[in-house]
Amino acid sequence: MSHDPTLPERSAVELRRLIGSRQLSPVELMDACIARIEAFNPAVNAIAATDFERARASARQAEADVMRGAPLGLLHGLPLGVKDLLDTAGLLTTHGNVGRRANVPVHDNGLVARLRAAGAIVTAKTNVPDMGAGANTRNPVWGATGNPFDPALNAGGSSGGSAAALAVDMLPIATGSDTGGSLRIPAALCGVVGLRPSPGLVANDARPLGWSVLSVLGPMGRDVGDTALQLAAAVGFDPRDPLSHAAHGASFWPLTGVDLAGLRVGTTEDFGLCIVDPEIRRVFRTRVEAIRPWVACCEPVDLELGDADRAFDTLRAESFVAAFADTFRTAPETLGPNVRANVEMAASITLADRAWAHLEQTRIARRFAHAFERYDLIIAPTTPVTPFPWTELYARNIDGQAMRNYYHWLGLTYVVTLATNPALSLPCGRDEHGMPFGLQVIGRLRGDAALLAAAQALEHCFETIPALRRPRPDLDALRAPRPELKSIVTHPPEASGDTAGGAPTAV
Repeated sequence: MSHDPTLPERSAVELRRLIGSRQLSPVELMDACIARIEAFNPAVNAIAATDFERARASARQAEADVMRGAPLGLLHGLPLGVKDLLDTAGLLTTHGNVGRRANVPVHDNGLVARLRAAGAIVTAKTNVPDMGAGANTRNPVWGATGNPFDPALNAGGSSGGSAAALAVDMLPIATGSDTGGSLRIPAALCGVVGLRPSPGLVANDARPLGWSVLSVLGPMGRDVGDTALQLAAAVGFDPRDPLSHAAHGASFWPLTGVDLAGLRVGTTEDFGLCIVDPEIRRVFRTRVEAIRPWVACCEPVDLELGDADRAFDTLRAESFVAAFADTFRTAPETLGPNVRANVEMAASITLADRAWAHLEQTRIARRFAHAFERYDLIIAPTTPVTPFPWTELYARNIDGQAMRNYYHWLGLTYVVTLATNPALSLPCGRDEHGMPFGLQVIGRLRGDAALLAAAQALEHCFETIPALRRPRPDLDALRAPRPELKSIVTHPPEASGDTAGGAPTAV
């Protein structure tokens, strides 16, 4: 069947409008996205297991629903990429871990079920680091995900597969999750949008520590509108998540207009404690100067955050013990070095340490709340360095300073995780190496809709300035496969194919 090869390049919002007005068949869109995956995934390795046969069947049903005038959900007919940490019924879910190479869940994760109910069509799983630990998407099951702007460099993580797939227009929407920056960092490195919502806004029925606010699920899109559309379909109460609360999609889509001229913006290069490369500081300063004339106030903010690094170390170790202690005791060889490092760190942490960390997190959250009495937004860089080679597990040195561990370089994002404020990475041109630069835009706690609306207003202004608009990868440079991205696979998946279960296959 012939199809328009540029169809997947249209925004999710536009594609959904065309489907709803009977100007686009969900079948045509699905075929175009699958063709896109087959053409470009060998160059970036963003896609893990695929579900093309069932996706095509679902697209045919979606088309029939349109033609008979059935009620249509917010995401009706849109192909969806699901991060390979989220269970998908009947579709391989490996977490990038050798111990889960044959894991085919019976039930969907609650978020996946909610997105399906809104009409999204699960098409493929997107690649992750082993067990989602770290901001470099590489694992022994599927291999590494390369950055679409240079596949020799990393795509960030842990939602790196989702970000890379979106950047190359393989899929119109994709899911992500975020503990220390896993939605925001890959979005920044790949030039797309990743939103870390306020805790409880998107329910997570699989979080081991039900009351922990560190880990959240959230949407990724190629622009703010697409991200808001997915969020609107994702929110709502789930009794299996004690943090979740009733929220209505109409609060998030369509977004309301915002007059930037009335906004007060606080700026910080490093939150007073993060190690940031001088190049990133220079790029961020140019972005601040570009934004300054558009807003009512744009000035540095001093948050006085204390020992956020130690607090995050402790709280992260606590969450990793909850999730992986049993496996660490019984089958430690199945855990990657990042996961083992976090579990081992917990051995020296006392109850007093945990109490101090929770007290420190509360103090940090209150410092942010105090700052937002004056400001509507706080902006910062999303990452402290330009993308580095994916062969390096993490950034070991920044500005001449050695990182304490594999996630210390993520301080710009995990500081905001501790505060629990909603934050997104907004594409804002390129850095001095020609790679995407992500601006971290932070809003008031539970002010997710206002944050998205303000980010969209900034995005519209960026689009008027070539140096600030969202960069796009060179597709011609991605037509050649990059087999080295599979080089860390210990037991290589089959070369190609479509799977709803069994052994991993990749395209």
